[in-house]
Amino acid sequence: MTTVGEFMTTRLVTMDGNSTLMAAAQEMRDSAIGDVVVTDGDAVVGIVTDRDITVRAVAEDMDPNSTRLDAITSRDIITVSQYDDAVAAADLMRTYAVRRLPVVDDGRLVGLVSMGDLAVEREPQSVLADISANEPNN
Repeated sequence: MTTVGEFMTTRLVTMDGNSTLMAAAQEMRDSAIGDVVVTDGDAVVGIVTDRDITVRAVAEDMDPNSTRLDAITSRDIITVSQYDDAVAAADLMRTYAVRRLPVVDDGRLVGLVSMGDLAVEREPQSVLADISANEPNN
């Protein structure tokens, strides 16, 4: 059995829900990532993606300099353990139609597993795995 912990991403960016969309977008750009995990102390409360900023905020004419992450955070968070089976994690993504799962240990964020991570691990010859394995081009 391949576990989530064997291939999860541990290079995480977390931000408080009071941070602005602009700050999150700049952090995503600077870190070459597409999401930030929104936390309250050690607790994961949500995820904001670059798509969330575009579709939920900019397209709705929200000011990225004053709008807080709390306003657009996806809060229906499904988490996994680093010891969970990778196939089970993929099934959770499919069931809940999510592309990322925070990995927690005793309520503390320890990683993030994405659909791309699973593709690289489970189907290395797939187009998604090929795209996910490449360096960012931005």
